[in-house]
Amino acid sequence: MNLKITTLIENNPDYDNCLFSEHGLSLFIEIDELKILFDTGKSGDFIKNAEKSNVDLSNLKYVVLSHGHYDHSGGFRNLVDKIGNSYKVIVGKDFFNNKYKLVDKDKYKFIGNSFDKKYIHQNNMVVTYIEEDIFYITENIIIFSNIKRSNDFEKINKTFQIKQDENYVVDDFSDEIVLVVKHEKGLIVIVGCSHVGIVNIIETIIERTGMKIYAIVGGTHLIEADEQRLKNTINYFKEKDIHILAMSHCTGKDAIEKIKNEFKDKFIFNNTGNIIKIV
Repeated sequence: MNLKITTLIENNPDYDNCLFSEHGLSLFIEIDELKILFDTGKSGDFIKNAEKSNVDLSNLKYVVLSHGHYDHSGGFRNLVDKIGNSYKVIVGKDFFNNKYKLVDKDKYKFIGNSFDKKYIHQNNMVVTYIEEDIFYITENIIIFSNIKRSNDFEKINKTFQIKQDENYVVDDFSDEIVLVVKHEKGLIVIVGCSHVGIVNIIETIIERTGMKIYAIVGGTHLIEADEQRLKNTINYFKEKDIHILAMSHCTGKDAIEKIKNEFKDKFIFNNTGNIIKIV
């Protein structure tokens, strides 16, 4: 199997400063001949970056949206405008939850999707809503959902909320899904934001598969981690002997620096334009 992951857009600019960057994430994943887009960033500028990087989005087989936050699904409308509906869309069962963030006392900001189910129907899109713990796209490409919370240091961020009628409740991120590629070297875990906790995610995947984790790619939301949580996470990565830690987006500068210092050449700064190849 040949696996190539191109970061089309991310918080941090490319080294040549030729591409657009933004608070968001979009990854173009090539698994042999199969093409998957994982998240669409905030604005749709990932499409401009794809054009500049000679990445052809017209032959996408799947679009996987990790969760219903604007910085991961905001560019979806632009994608539809650009290439239509020839691909299958995969989202979590609660992807269209009405998501907000508590920014001040009794003040909420909408941070959800820029489209709804009506938009999906109007554009005749084929959408799979993941409800099961494990969903096989193919034998070697898997979606994990319903992540089990197995530790006490990865807390739910209570500022993230869902509006239900006129009430707000804490978001448990039941919509969050994780893409996993089964490779001969081990599992490659591709995450959007890891709101449910990156250790919870990895532990759940290991428990369900019994397989070794070879790589983690994407956002880990360690930006909100205190010193103890970050220490516990780093120790966990060491314990599991993970070979590639390609982190970005919501991982945060402090966590990135500490992980880089701890793991040396196992760490990849997965900024805009970065390409990862695993053969």
